[in-house]
Amino acid sequence: MPRYEPQEIESKWQKFWEKEGLFKTPQHSDLPKYYMLVMFPYPSGTLHVGHVKNYVIGDAVARYKRMRAYNVLHPFGYDAFGLPAENAAIERKIHPKDWTLNNINIIRRQIKKLGISYDWSREVITCLESYYKWTEWIFLKLYEAGLAYKKKAAVNWCPKCMTSLANEQVKDGRCERCDTPVTIKHLEQWFFKITDYAERLLKDLDKLTGWPEHVKTMQRNWIGESKGAKISFKVEESEMNIEVFTTRPDTLWGVTFMVLAPESDLVNHITLSELKGELEKFLNYVGQQDRHKRGSADVEKEGFFTGRYAINPVSGERIPIYVANYVLMEYGTGAVMGVPAHDQRDYEFAVKYNLPIKEVIKPSEDIPKNRAYDGPGIMVNSGPLNGTVVPEGIERVIQWLEERGIAKRSVQYKLRDWLISRQRYWGAPIPIVYCEKCGMVPVPEKSLPVQLPYDVEFLPTGQSPLMLNDEFRKTSCPKCGGPALRDADTMDTFVDSSWYFLRYVNPDRDDVPFVKEDVDHWLPVDQYVGGVEHAVLHLLYSRFITKVLHDLGYLSFDEPFENLFTQGMIYKDGAKMSKSKGNVVSPDEMIDRYGADTLRMYILFMGPPERDAEWNDAGIEGVYRFIRRAWSLMDQIISLPDNQNQVFAEEEKHLRRKLHMSLRKVTQDMEGGFKFNTVVSSLMELVNDAYDYIDNLPQHRWNIKLLKELAKNFVLMISPFAPHFAEELWQRMGYSSSVMKEKWPEYDPDALVVEEVEIAIQVNGKLRDKVKIPVDATEDQIKEIALKSEKVRKYISDEPKKIIYVPKRLLNIIF
Repeated sequence: MPRYEPQEIESKWQKFWEKEGLFKTPQHSDLPKYYMLVMFPYPSGTLHVGHVKNYVIGDAVARYKRMRAYNVLHPFGYDAFGLPAENAAIERKIHPKDWTLNNINIIRRQIKKLGISYDWSREVITCLESYYKWTEWIFLKLYEAGLAYKKKAAVNWCPKCMTSLANEQVKDGRCERCDTPVTIKHLEQWFFKITDYAERLLKDLDKLTGWPEHVKTMQRNWIGESKGAKISFKVEESEMNIEVFTTRPDTLWGVTFMVLAPESDLVNHITLSELKGELEKFLNYVGQQDRHKRGSADVEKEGFFTGRYAINPVSGERIPIYVANYVLMEYGTGAVMGVPAHDQRDYEFAVKYNLPIKEVIKPSEDIPKNRAYDGPGIMVNSGPLNGTVVPEGIERVIQWLEERGIAKRSVQYKLRDWLISRQRYWGAPIPIVYCEKCGMVPVPEKSLPVQLPYDVEFLPTGQSPLMLNDEFRKTSCPKCGGPALRDADTMDTFVDSSWYFLRYVNPDRDDVPFVKEDVDHWLPVDQYVGGVEHAVLHLLYSRFITKVLHDLGYLSFDEPFENLFTQGMIYKDGAKMSKSKGNVVSPDEMIDRYGADTLRMYILFMGPPERDAEWNDAGIEGVYRFIRRAWSLMDQIISLPDNQNQVFAEEEKHLRRKLHMSLRKVTQDMEGGFKFNTVVSSLMELVNDAYDYIDNLPQHRWNIKLLKELAKNFVLMISPFAPHFAEELWQRMGYSSSVMKEKWPEYDPDALVVEEVEIAIQVNGKLRDKVKIPVDATEDQIKEIALKSEKVRKYISDEPKKIIYVPKRLLNIIF
């Protein structure tokens, strides 16, 4: 057999797989289904090995499951809309569609060179009309259900990307894409009413037993459930009320002022007209502040007095109403009752603006007087509820307030409705038109898709290029036929990725986004693999859209992903790979040098796949040496005639035991989780064991039948991880079918039986001999064998005081 030439072998088998259609998944089969899904990439350019890790993990599982007699759905696609493509259009003078599709061609070629077994007939590209037609359809379904609405709102604004952002896309006060500090802007925007599903999204996390606990914790924290009461404060000399949510209704008697978030719609309504000019200056000033820092405990508290007062509903006292920077719309109702004696932020505000501080919770022990107290205690200065012990008595307080119509028991969530409007071109159009006569009118389903025009002018103006495109904007009203204008915003790209796993099931259907019977068969996804950075954004939105489609009768399941695995990143030189850092490792370069199978094996061998790992050039060299060594071993075994000596002595028993121990270990590691590094390690050990056997025995003593059993099982075991290598060897062994069509090998329990074990014999804790004993020998028999040992007897002078036996390991004779 010739030397190992990975590039030649890999090209050969990739062509074979494609010609034979081996990756195509039948829609229906007698085999049980297994949906193996990896998170699809944003096609921003070429892949590096950090991206590849996700795909290699998914492919190893998919190939293994096929060998375990599953009908495996393993699809791939591209999250192809979004800001980077449009930014590239502005910077490079290239159309975002051209830029995106060109990148997709590059990525597709890279992935095929890796031998990833995707069913390419199901490929999904979200920027094509055949896909975004159905993204628009989903929008219409939410609109019809009252779950999509438009309102003027204070939104996160990225001045570099020139677009609004959902709360989830702001990280530490910065745009999660370009890291620019985010400001506030008031715009008419579309929202999805994800808050209607907050309780279910939270509670149903308990059903996801196949998800990592830290991911579920991230979602729980983001949804942010709080239990308490809603209390209404009447605004003096008006019909207005300020509603607040509080987890501490026991402090209501201590409220000495009210505070509104600068973004609250109430601010302009409540503020006296003569103060509006000063208010505008204050709001502009606060709008320049970092939103993340505004919400932190140590921010300097700054406020503006509206000139109006509210009435404390339990004391009847007049309390001033302020607008303050430390109150955010993301929490509660955007209004806070100021209790300076028992909330540190309120305390700092009250001290700065000389507002009253009224103690209503008396602590059980002395505390510092120059700060708020928020611990347990006894209610004081609280009228009929004086003496109530809190927090135990908070339930009694809520009941008392409810009985008097002052408060309502409430559960609040930190989660806010999903802002989906983007003031950009490269996204799915919002299928709404505006008619002077009929108002806001949805586009009929039969008229979908609303198509993106190709000829647009890209200007960094802060408004969608579609706004200036009359060909797109000017249309007729679906109701009256009169002149109308299309919505010029496009949808957040996370809308596209919130349902793509459904489209893979029926990617070619033009009459429906998916067939209910088919998606009910294939979903939920059996195994989802992707980065933990999507724990809140993509995963939360996907769960929401799935639940909506379930409630509307389109799906029979309400959670999309049964099992989730989040892989760690690959670092180089101590940093995450990125072009800007110059530490990117190209898979193309590694494939050209070592072959795809070596790259795949090294990625799986780097360490536990859920952890981050450091790229090491010496590491991939080591895996390459192993692959070549294994190739040479298989070459030697394959070339052996079948008619040689069939002796089955102790050496053969030992090697066969090693083989079936490896089979058991690899199978257990694949079934029990993503333990690919130990799988590769087991395969390496088995090759070493085989070399030990053939190197330590003359060739006429070799058991050819055993060696060929070992070679066959080794090739089958390595095939999910190094598939080209395995296919070539499988063919050279004389098999006509693809190794992909073979069953996963079963280990022989009888081969694992150990007839003898070696135990250490100690005298007073010191090793004096090692003896082999029958595996079923009794303790008395072992003592007898030990005491007869010549090496032991010379250290024995009397009857032993004690004999300690550790089963199958050691015997310690103590004098």
